[in-house]
Amino acid sequence: MNDNLQVIETNNQRVLTTTQIAERYETNTDAIQRNFQRNKERYTEGKHYYCLTGAELKEFKDWATSCRAVNPDGSELIDKRAAVLYLWTEKGALMLAKSLNTDMAWEAYEVLVDTYFSVHGLPQRDSYMIEDPVLRAQRWIEEQKEKQQLLTTVAVQNQQIAELQPKASYYDVVLNCKDLISIGKIAKDYGWSAQKLNEYLHQHGVQYKQGKTWLLYQKYAGMGYTSTKTHTCHGDDGTEHAADPHTYWTQKGRLFIYDLLKSDDIYPLIERDAA
Repeated sequence: MNDNLQVIETNNQRVLTTTQIAERYETNTDAIQRNFQRNKERYTEGKHYYCLTGAELKEFKDWATSCRAVNPDGSELIDKRAAVLYLWTEKGALMLAKSLNTDMAWEAYEVLVDTYFSVHGLPQRDSYMIEDPVLRAQRWIEEQKEKQQLLTTVAVQNQQIAELQPKASYYDVVLNCKDLISIGKIAKDYGWSAQKLNEYLHQHGVQYKQGKTWLLYQKYAGMGYTSTKTHTCHGDDGTEHAADPHTYWTQKGRLFIYDLLKSDDIYPLIERDAA
């Protein structure tokens, strides 16, 4: 079996054409297509294969022509007259091996897994390296999201570092206090919503918003007013994901907010009732 396979990558993974699969499994493309059509309901596009037509197919043909992509026997990867092209993933190659169920197909599949499909998680190219304008725009959007997430992470880490460097005057009191409180609960003391109190603190130069997280300006970050936490949650696929960081207020921070609001003649509900 010739091991010189033309590498084809799409959606950050390696794939093979029907012609390449047929050559490896020592069969012909017609047999592959017949088996696929008979069991098509078992295959899922995007999981087992990618179907290229129209502009995507033309782009692939242009690529194959430009790099002279050929099979080990010297034949072209795709018929220039083809109106559709299937690119098979590792899972798709397994399904095709099952449908053929020959010793040669199974042996070839194991070799493909060990030598071709073993390269996972191919690094994404930077947007400026992508010629296709649509794909370039999509990658650029992803880059901006990654950049925003990185900025949020750095800002949260900076605040957490400041929070872990308390002044000696409140070290024992603040760090030993476990009673953290959300901005929403503090807002309820005044009959406000969390959004209203957050905006008030922003307008008074106390905090700013980084992504979806409110963080203290540097002037207040090391005062022991907050404790920023990052929680995890489990997705539908069972994997653990990091949720957006959330800023909680210490009792000292709660008193700070109280004094700030009091300077504007805004008092908690309990003091209004008492008056």
